[in-house]
Amino acid sequence: MKIKIINKSHNPLPEYKTIGSSGMDLKASLEAPILLKPFDRALIPTGLYMAIPEGYEGQIRGRSGLALKNGITLANGIGTIDSDYRGEIKVILINLGNEDFIVNNGDRIAQFVLIKYDRADLEEVDTLDITDRGEGGFGHTGI
Repeated sequence: MKIKIINKSHNPLPEYKTIGSSGMDLKASLEAPILLKPFDRALIPTGLYMAIPEGYEGQIRGRSGLALKNGITLANGIGTIDSDYRGEIKVILINLGNEDFIVNNGDRIAQFVLIKYDRADLEEVDTLDITDRGEGGFGHTGI
């Protein structure tokens, strides 16, 4: 699938690093480094603009290495880029670590994953079908 992309950063286009990679690394596009103190968050530009096809969404996901080594993750869990959005892709980073963290231009800050989705037609009803699980949730099946 081809996706039209405008790259206003000075970084190369995102790419899959291995044949089995589902995500492409997004890089920071910065004029100057950004300091994230513990529990600070910042909106980090990528300099990328995409035309995601209808029926797909771009998901922005954290990088496991940043989370494990530095406590850097996405403030919104997973970000969504809708197919009709044409603005710059930006990433909301948060520092959940104990040390200051500096984001530099070109740093790999997140992953971009393209996901196909279906739109739902909601049907209001009075009851739902019965299942073995029922209303059990939040750890009811044990550890």
